[in-house]
Amino acid sequence: MTVQTGGKQVLIHGLALILAGLIWGFALPLTPYPRLALGAHLQFETNGLLFVVLGILLLKLPHRVGGKAVAVMVVSAWLTWLMALSEVANAWWGSSQMLPIAAKQAGAAGAAPWQELVVKLCHIPAALGLILSWGLLIIGFVKHREPAE
Repeated sequence: MTVQTGGKQVLIHGLALILAGLIWGFALPLTPYPRLALGAHLQFETNGLLFVVLGILLLKLPHRVGGKAVAVMVVSAWLTWLMALSEVANAWWGSSQMLPIAAKQAGAAGAAPWQELVVKLCHIPAALGLILSWGLLIIGFVKHREPAE
């Protein structure tokens, strides 16, 4: 994967996450756990913005981020979709193990074991992917040397 195509994909994912979050915002009061629905809305918006910034940095600033690192960033964007969508489902499920503070504020007592597992399995890889993506980006910027250096 080239930096140009991957960077554009990351940027599009970010923009789409923001749009999905804006649309999801209308559904918040319709869910059994609106506080958890608000958490999903914030995940869409925040992570969308992170991917927009990531895409712009990849496309516009000089760096030494390679194709494999960019592929990790694109996979991270897909994993973030799964995480955000699991939070949408959680607005109906009310799981409490992965996000105990939000669940407590929402009055959620917990969900079926399979629902708790889905939320966990969507959050953990997405979080690791985001950390890895930003770490690789920082390394790519640190490794870059200006021609005068």
